[in-house]
Amino acid sequence: MPDSSTPIKKDNLSASGPRVRFAPSPTGFLHVGSARTFIFNWLYARRNGGTMVLRLDDTDVERNTEASVNSIFEGLTWLNLGWDEEYKQSERLALHQKTAWSIFEKGLAYRDFTPAHTGDAEKSGAQGTWLFNPGMRELSPEESDRRAAAGEPFALRFRVPRGIGEQVHFHDAVYGEQVKAADDIEDFALLRSDGMPTYHLASCADDADLRITHIIRGQDHLTNTFKHVLIFEAAGAKPPQFAHLPLLVAPDGTKLSKRRHGPVVSVTTYRDAGFLPEAFINFLCLLGWSPKNDREMLSLGDLQELFTLEGINRANAVVNFKEPAATPEETFDPKAVWLNAEHIRGLAIEDLSARLLPIVREAGYNVDAAQVLRVTPLIRERIKLLRDVLTTADFFFVDQLPPYDPAELIPQKGDAAMAKKVLEKAQAVLGGVEFKHDPLDQALRAAAQELAIKAGQMFQPIRVAVCGRKNAPPLFETLEVLGREKTLARIGEAITKL
Repeated sequence: MPDSSTPIKKDNLSASGPRVRFAPSPTGFLHVGSARTFIFNWLYARRNGGTMVLRLDDTDVERNTEASVNSIFEGLTWLNLGWDEEYKQSERLALHQKTAWSIFEKGLAYRDFTPAHTGDAEKSGAQGTWLFNPGMRELSPEESDRRAAAGEPFALRFRVPRGIGEQVHFHDAVYGEQVKAADDIEDFALLRSDGMPTYHLASCADDADLRITHIIRGQDHLTNTFKHVLIFEAAGAKPPQFAHLPLLVAPDGTKLSKRRHGPVVSVTTYRDAGFLPEAFINFLCLLGWSPKNDREMLSLGDLQELFTLEGINRANAVVNFKEPAATPEETFDPKAVWLNAEHIRGLAIEDLSARLLPIVREAGYNVDAAQVLRVTPLIRERIKLLRDVLTTADFFFVDQLPPYDPAELIPQKGDAAMAKKVLEKAQAVLGGVEFKHDPLDQALRAAAQELAIKAGQMFQPIRVAVCGRKNAPPLFETLEVLGREKTLARIGEAITKL
């Protein structure tokens, strides 16, 4: 695990304010839904003067991978929000086992020696879901101890209260009061037959030990919470306050998954496409939460100030992307792209330039920071994603323009002869004018008058000659950045094309 922060020992845990946690399992990349869970926890902690705990729930050794750990930290590092304490669940096994056996010693758990139920899988059959094995549940303590001492493998199961009409209930900050009959909850495993804790046990033991006060997580965990309440109470811990978040779904209503929807559900896909982390955070927050004033363009400071659990919606949130996408932009929700463009326009030129520089360099262009800084004001209003710099401003960074259609040089209501005359006139004029916006503007407008043509007919051939396309940033600023030498060379090449 990267050393992003030093884990703090339990006796030094912060007592003031809420303590929340983000507890990903390293069994895949950082999912956009997981990122939203992290962000909502972070906002709740920061708004309420609390503590943000990052805990890697890595006890599923068969499915955990180092690549997944790296992906999670890559995504979180890009979000650039940080956390206060960091733990690895796999380093806390002694605590999990101690918690499980303390529950057993209170008579609230029992050994299950049945081979079919040594794991924590639920068994469903024609008669419905498996709930418990009466023979194991009613085994005498002496017989249980004897078989365990003989080395017979067993799972440790929670003894869910049965036949007394008991109900398990908790209040959820999003979904309200939740109630379930204990008779409908199976005797779930706390420890597997290899002594390893189940997800339910490890998660609750850690939450109690780390004094987590609020559990903010996905709605798919809502049904697990009844079991978790039983574990907290059996372990002598007060259950935290729960808030379950609506799921993120695709346009067809299915839950977002990599298997079905591809890389669009991975946080690093957004990073690599050129999203700003602050715009991505803004977008994710609007999926399932809304501020009272219905604003959409929100800074991190705004989000911190406005975020409340009361603002979370119950309905699942749709991520609108096209399947299949005809363009890279269609891979993403249009609102995400719009927000990113708005955030880009809100950046200082120096900040935006610093973010564009590594993208330009990674694309193979040999440019310096000063050059990108000069180009940035010309394209800030024209790009929606940071990577758009490679298609919007590429002509600034090359010595030789890629091939283009010479017909593009011909101005509206003109012909090749007019285009050639314009370029030859421009070549003569630009050789002696100062390469600043106003002198360039005056000189080329005067040249258009001398040729008795419209300004637009003068400018188009020059724009195509120096940029290789009609759609480009404002002409005079472009010429100023390109400079006299490169401008005249490209005009010369365009004349030969005609």
